[in-house]
Amino acid sequence: MTASTPAEREKPLVAVLDYGSGNVHSAVKALVAAGADARLTSDRGFIMDADGLFVPGVGAFRAVAEALRASRGDELIERRLAGGRPVLGVCVGMQIFFERGVERGVDTEGMGEWPGVVTELDAPVLPHMGWNTVEPGEGSRLFRGIEQERFYFVHSFGAQKWLLDVQPPFPEPVLTWCEYGTPFLAAVENGPLSATQFHPEKSGDAGIRLLTNWIDGLGGATL
Repeated sequence: MTASTPAEREKPLVAVLDYGSGNVHSAVKALVAAGADARLTSDRGFIMDADGLFVPGVGAFRAVAEALRASRGDELIERRLAGGRPVLGVCVGMQIFFERGVERGVDTEGMGEWPGVVTELDAPVLPHMGWNTVEPGEGSRLFRGIEQERFYFVHSFGAQKWLLDVQPPFPEPVLTWCEYGTPFLAAVENGPLSATQFHPEKSGDAGIRLLTNWIDGLGGATL
């Protein structure tokens, strides 16, 4: 029996959570380009068994929160995290992991994985749309080899403070910051839960590399 070639090796399986959010097909394509077997799905068994779960999110915080709860996607995310199974949230799919989001005076409960409130950026022009640099935290896996690259943002709201107090023996989360009018969190790496405020699927080669870094950490491939 001969050794398998790289093309024959099993790729990590990534479920892209289908709960009615937009921009999902470009996410699937980017994940495939990054080396995953990525599939858009709402199948609960598939989502739980996948090596990684990608949670997209565009639009208003409340709409995303309501759609996740209506589809019971929030339960699947919580079950994966409780079992230490990797999850990656993007854009509002990152914001939803905080306790609350306040948009246009509407206060909406988030998933509460992280304390804090998502609020409007204090900037002269909104939305923050286009390419921007970030400041990766020390030891970041997501930004390994792309620390100086630019990423594509489209948002008016963000988490502007980090309030989670982690005590030993648990490792400190890796925080990546960006500035647009005011500093805000561009990415968080916290155990099995990672998230980016920017869109890696719209960030060209740097975004593909970031997704590859995440996929490489899933441990699902047979090498």
